[in-house]
Amino acid sequence: MRRLSLLAALVLCAGLVVNLVHAQAPAAEPIPYDIPYGTPITLEHCKKVLEVALADAKRRNWKMAVGITDPSGNLVCYERLDGTMHASAKVSQAKAWTAATFRRPTRVFFDAMETGHPYVSTFDGIVASPGGIPLVENGRLIGAIGVSGGSGPQDEVVAKAGAETVK
Repeated sequence: MRRLSLLAALVLCAGLVVNLVHAQAPAAEPIPYDIPYGTPITLEHCKKVLEVALADAKRRNWKMAVGITDPSGNLVCYERLDGTMHASAKVSQAKAWTAATFRRPTRVFFDAMETGHPYVSTFDGIVASPGGIPLVENGRLIGAIGVSGGSGPQDEVVAKAGAETVK
């Protein structure tokens, strides 16, 4: 009888522990930046986005480089304005790669670093500087734009000008 009581108590305790563990499990949350992939941006479409971004940079008298990738981060088109610093060529393309492959603006990584979350620096090849923005058409990722040449906020302004042409 004593063994039976002890066994019943153990089963009851095990059941309580299982219920407690399940009660503490976090509710299902959507994955952040879970943008579905779409048909990659075409060269013709890419050139239009590039044209708008460069026109915005010229209007502001900012020397910028602009790179646009497909969703895999492969370069589709690139151009830079005369006088843009040489480093901006690679940086603009790296920002576009980061925004495309991680499906989020590069500002997210910048903000994480600024708020004391340096773990993002362990992600291979990212650029944690504003100026990279995913290109989303009809709710699907078709590519990304990356801009470099000014300050991070200036790069982001020009990238947004180009990205806003994609709906």
